Amino acid sequence: MHPLQRKREEGADMDFAAMGKILNVDLSTGAIRDETIPDEIYRTYLSGTGLAARLLYDRIPAGADPLGPDNLLGFVAGLLTGTPSYFTGRWSVVGKSPLTGCWGDANCGGNLAPAIKRNGVDGIFFRGISDRPVYLHVKNGRAELRDASHLWGKDTTEAEAMLLAEHGRGARVAVIGPAGERLSLIAGIFNDRGRMAARSGLGAVMGAKRLKAVVLDGKLRVPVRDAGAMKRLSRTCNRWVQMQPPFLSGKGMAYLGALMRVLPAQMALDGMLYKIFLRKWGTTSMNQMSVEMGDAPVMNWKGTSADWGMGRSASVNPDNIRALEKAKYHCYACPLGCGGICVPKPGAPEVHRPEYESVLALGAQCMNADLDSIFQINELLNRAGMDTISAGGTIAFAMECWERGILTKADTDGLELTWGNAEAMVALVERMIRREGIGDVLADGVRRAAERIGREAGLFAMHAGGQELPMHDGRNDPGFAVHYSVEPAPGRHTLGAWMYYEMFQLWKRVRHLPRPALFYFKGRKYVADEEKAVMAAACSRYMALANASGLCLFGLFLGASRIPVFEWLNAATGWNRTPEDYLAAGERIHTLKQAFNVRHGIDPRANRLSDRAAGIPAQTRGANRGRTVAVAKMMSDYWRQFGWDPETGVPPAEDRKSGSGEEQKSGSISFLVRSS
Repeated sequence: MHPLQRKREEGADMDFAAMGKILNVDLSTGAIRDETIPDEIYRTYLSGTGLAARLLYDRIPAGADPLGPDNLLGFVAGLLTGTPSYFTGRWSVVGKSPLTGCWGDANCGGNLAPAIKRNGVDGIFFRGISDRPVYLHVKNGRAELRDASHLWGKDTTEAEAMLLAEHGRGARVAVIGPAGERLSLIAGIFNDRGRMAARSGLGAVMGAKRLKAVVLDGKLRVPVRDAGAMKRLSRTCNRWVQMQPPFLSGKGMAYLGALMRVLPAQMALDGMLYKIFLRKWGTTSMNQMSVEMGDAPVMNWKGTSADWGMGRSASVNPDNIRALEKAKYHCYACPLGCGGICVPKPGAPEVHRPEYESVLALGAQCMNADLDSIFQINELLNRAGMDTISAGGTIAFAMECWERGILTKADTDGLELTWGNAEAMVALVERMIRREGIGDVLADGVRRAAERIGREAGLFAMHAGGQELPMHDGRNDPGFAVHYSVEPAPGRHTLGAWMYYEMFQLWKRVRHLPRPALFYFKGRKYVADEEKAVMAAACSRYMALANASGLCLFGLFLGASRIPVFEWLNAATGWNRTPEDYLAAGERIHTLKQAFNVRHGIDPRANRLSDRAAGIPAQTRGANRGRTVAVAKMMSDYWRQFGWDPETGVPPAEDRKSGSGEEQKSGSISFLVRSS
């Protein structure tokens, strides 16, 4: 009898919305076994990355080599995935990051997430190293390792197509490409012909284990306590999603960004506005606007809209990209559909539309105004299974090294890495994928490239803890600078910012959380005070909860009064928890990840983002002129909110021993407003 059926028949107080077990795969021996997860683990850490945090903390030995046999690589789905809820199609891959040495996770959409749970498990965890290329096939809970020699060396698209031809179009595939096989530390894991779990370099972990792919084909039902209530909640939520008044043109978005740049004050952002942008253009809505307002970095973080103005950026106008779109793309359980399937040139094959991060990383960061080359490079990186954010940041780093004479033709295989040289960018990416010449130097990201190059190259390597920085500038929104620096997985833009706090609107559901002023002077953002720390900590707790539940960040932008996260969780599980209780669970998960880093010898202070990205020294022109972020003070204030050492970011010994501190924080929200 399936454990969930037993729970229901025994009259347990909840149905969990979880499958109650995981799959353990030892690649060294070929052994595969189910493991039942105690109910209390779900109650304490939910599922998804919460469950993963508990397991990785307990099971990866301190100091383990991220590319060695002792590292665990996990594929996990969230607690709400597979239930009648919206925006719950995110899956995560987890492990010790070879790029940062820290807790590593990468979050991804597409249609893989429900396939994990429909095979009767909440996660699949790999240990060891296979002596030959293999892939895991799981069909309705029956798992076996199969030979992947015929797939090794194939790019992600080719390998996925071959596996679907063998196992049927209903199967779901996660696969690495040549970048992961060659252990590039900026390699990700690919699925659904264009989605990628890109960050943390976990594609290299998969490659080191000689695991080419995971193929999932399951039809098991995910049980919930009150499906009717969940459906009613989803219908109400969808009304907000479908509300779509006519709005600006792509060019109008650029001028709106320019207006926001010059105004001395700004308005607290309601996520409904961003939702309108997303439904029309997807994430590319911000391509020009973001540069104009100072949100997007330019020219390896040293430039401004004066360098990448409307004349140059017109090539990536969201209307120009939308004109190439043939169909919208929806991830599982998503009514928004912010993705797109494009044909970049007549007669060319269909590709997934490059996302905002990819366009800016391969565009403004490198001063590349050639849209054709951006599509081409994005597809090269997708097929190789390489992170576009890290690749773009690494190319920009190399271009600045060229500009300063640190790299010459003798170093670059004859490539002239001048700003905006699209032809050279294509050639460089091909070398990075193959790990040839200068490509081999750059294939592991900017921190290691700077170490290999020497000659002060480190001054121009923009990262946090070794991870290349995303395309949101902390000098415009200091919340980004803080979260890049303090999150257990550093250098991530999907975990918090001041604008995220505004859009989450948690103060409408959680007592004591501060309500932002409707209008405020921009200078207020740069004041390091307790309110900012409370806001940042609330974002981290909420996103830890979201990633344990399988929720998409874009859905959360609707606002806590419009997306019924807490009600979905209660209806799915049979719990009767408050929003404060759920944020307390988020804190337990977050603390456990930080404890993982400390256990593995990471000094949290070392994850602080590069000085240039914090405005040290401040820019002398552009939207962020004269702005410096008090990162050190904001980091300390943030750590204090969790009860960690404010000078070092280290959790108390009792929290590190238990990995949670749940004994002290069960159900209490008082920690949200700790005094400084």
